[in-house]
Amino acid sequence: MYAHAANTYSPIPQPPHSAGQAFKGLRTHIDPSQIPSPIENQEIDRQEWENKTYLTLPGKHVPLATTDYVAIDQGNSTPKFIRVTTWNVPSTSKLASECQIPLAAVFQPFAQQDPREEPVPLIDAGPNGPERCSKCRGYINPWCTWVGGGSKWKCNLCQNETAVSPEYFCNLGANLMRLDHEQRPELNKGTVDFAVNEEYWASQPLETLSKPYVAVEPAPTGPRQPAPMDYIFALDISFESIQSGFAHSACSSIRKILYGGLDDDGRPIDAVFPLNSKVAFITYDRALHFYDLSAVDGQAPMLVVSDIDEVFIPLRAGVFVPPQENRLIEQLLEALPTRHQETAIREAVMGSAVLASLAALAGRGGQVIMFQSCMPTVGPGALKGTPDEQKLYDSDKEKTLFTPRDKWWLDLGESCVDEGVAISMFLGMSRYIDVGSIGAVASLSGGEIYYHPRFEPLRAGPLLDAQLQRLFRRMVGYNCAVKIRCSNGLRITQYRGNMFQRSPIEVECSVLDADKSITVTLEHTHSLNAREYVYLQSAVLYTTVDGQRRVRTCNLALEVVELAGNVFQFADMETVIAHLAKDAISYVTSSKLSTIREDLTEQCSAVLLGYRVNCASATRSTQLVIPEVFKGFPALTLAILKCKPLKGIASVSSDVRNYYAHRMRSMGVRELVQYLYPRMMALHDLDDTIALPNPNTGEICWPSMMRNSHLFMQANGIYLIDNEEAMILWIGASVSPQLLLDLFGVDDIYKVDPQTTKLPVRDSLLSTQARNILANRRLHRGRDINFYIARQNMDGTEIEFSDMLVEDQNNGTSSYADFLTVVHKQIGQVLLDGGSLGGGATLRGSPW
Repeated sequence: MYAHAANTYSPIPQPPHSAGQAFKGLRTHIDPSQIPSPIENQEIDRQEWENKTYLTLPGKHVPLATTDYVAIDQGNSTPKFIRVTTWNVPSTSKLASECQIPLAAVFQPFAQQDPREEPVPLIDAGPNGPERCSKCRGYINPWCTWVGGGSKWKCNLCQNETAVSPEYFCNLGANLMRLDHEQRPELNKGTVDFAVNEEYWASQPLETLSKPYVAVEPAPTGPRQPAPMDYIFALDISFESIQSGFAHSACSSIRKILYGGLDDDGRPIDAVFPLNSKVAFITYDRALHFYDLSAVDGQAPMLVVSDIDEVFIPLRAGVFVPPQENRLIEQLLEALPTRHQETAIREAVMGSAVLASLAALAGRGGQVIMFQSCMPTVGPGALKGTPDEQKLYDSDKEKTLFTPRDKWWLDLGESCVDEGVAISMFLGMSRYIDVGSIGAVASLSGGEIYYHPRFEPLRAGPLLDAQLQRLFRRMVGYNCAVKIRCSNGLRITQYRGNMFQRSPIEVECSVLDADKSITVTLEHTHSLNAREYVYLQSAVLYTTVDGQRRVRTCNLALEVVELAGNVFQFADMETVIAHLAKDAISYVTSSKLSTIREDLTEQCSAVLLGYRVNCASATRSTQLVIPEVFKGFPALTLAILKCKPLKGIASVSSDVRNYYAHRMRSMGVRELVQYLYPRMMALHDLDDTIALPNPNTGEICWPSMMRNSHLFMQANGIYLIDNEEAMILWIGASVSPQLLLDLFGVDDIYKVDPQTTKLPVRDSLLSTQARNILANRRLHRGRDINFYIARQNMDGTEIEFSDMLVEDQNNGTSSYADFLTVVHKQIGQVLLDGGSLGGGATLRGSPW
């Protein structure tokens, strides 16, 4: 069971926050406790699936993405790999448009599974490769049928019949299934890996007339033989990087990755660098520095390349070495920060460093992990000046803040994809660095961006450790090609995510990992048969970190329905929200933010209007009707409006907006929903059995969440809020001294250190409970995030805390109650006057 906070509240005044906007006009008083909330459905769903296993055959209600559950693959991929906006597909495009639920699917092919779940099976496809449809090239899967006594199989995607290879033939039983069905995972599991042959190897890029770099070896031709993934660490050693301690922290974190070490609590950390991979190092300021790691003893010789426009690698051997066999690297990492301690060079040729990495990895692919502390103002792709963002917001030029100022960075990103090289960036800067430009390389290549403004080693150093650990510990594939297919009657119209789309039907990623997803939009090409399923299949062709070429296929069968009520009954609100958020982010480069926010409001109203007209037409037009599965939909839509890339406050810098836009484009449904509507709980109100192992079963009962509003908080309380990017512990001004003693060892709120980065270990029940909760959060996300203290009316971090309370009036936008009023008025106006949402000027601009 889940513990619930007390239902009696003495609300606190709204804490300091960014400006919001009040509703203009008259509205009736709304009791906040009676407004539908996402928390209600989440808590009900958690309790339902707490001790139950989800079976993946179609026709059942699916657990929410925010619920922890165990799934058994019965031929449909588990919802951790694929989620759709409705698990009942409307039979016609007319029905889909009447319901107004967008048809979309979110694929997360390498998603992290629950340890209790069966691992994805690996199938040796043999010399002929996996069985594929001769027409659509779809992969064989559990939803195919067998004909001709087992000599042919009928593709569930295109209905074409394909003859099986002699090696794959097997007779059919009385049920028309193969006799070896149970021994063939690809015929009974929705998600499988196929080990494939050279036909599936990655291709080398086409040779161009000129390249801005000279590769170590002549450009290879033909297929690229799979090999273990190699890594390059590229470190900015300019003045700011050295003086801030960023370079020193980076070297320390890399050392732990390669050789292990101790965390800040003195606990041992295992080395996580792949055993079969090799590593190289590049440092740079105004010039590039390479290191010969083949030396037997002493220090690794440094070779300087001052030609930053025509980049070349100054040595053939010794660039890449296996770190386990080379202890020179430890000495190099220890010496680098002190060697450049007295530097006065303030520039760092980031563009040239990426070109040098491409030259080193050309012909094989790999990953480059960069540590950058300043905007690249010299060399290729140099960026000059800082845009006057205050003047650009809410103007026709606002979209330029979300696009690279120099197209060179887009071309560089495409070159990285061609070479199969991913660029991941750790940014530790104290001023504007133009994430919109340099971040395009990471976004196109499938890399990560880790954002550390005003880098402080004591706070950000352990976080950098955790982020780098996660980057190496999670499942990763490189040299990836992604193809998503759907059955007759549907087609894919759009792809969303951090990837490069070379053609309308296929996307490429230099790397794809467990934390990234790809979203597709679907539309009807003709009517669907309600007596048959429709099917989706994703195929990711990738090379594993240890050098095996594989294809991961994920399959999904969905029921088709002819009634709007059935569409809404099995709709997936969280996936709809994820699709709307990613879709909105994709338009920041072409539309004004105010227009995007207005469109989102109308999309929210359209979905509720679709239900009202088609499923609840008998109710009064003045009544706001929200379907059960969409209870929290308006609150989550409002949360999208308040997210950092879209919020209507000019004080949010373009660097921050672009960083979060990059993150949101590739987040899975679970992480995105938890970022938009942060999880919040009352620590002062925990039952004595919460967050502690049951002495009989060993299971741990976790606390329930509470709504994101100050109206449900008390001045004597302690609250923890977590949005996947930061956790903030808010302490009320009237908090009990005993609570402070239990958590911090002090009895006065003024003695609590606001710079604390983690909870101290105390011999108290509350301390144990709180640290268990934090450990559980870290376990589920696979990494640490920033931890802050916010004391009521004392600490600046309280503004960030208050802005996470998305139901309040803040972030340049209205409160949840006011937003519901706007949505209600939009729906009511259409019901009274006819027409459609967005059709009249009175609806445009009315929200705020």
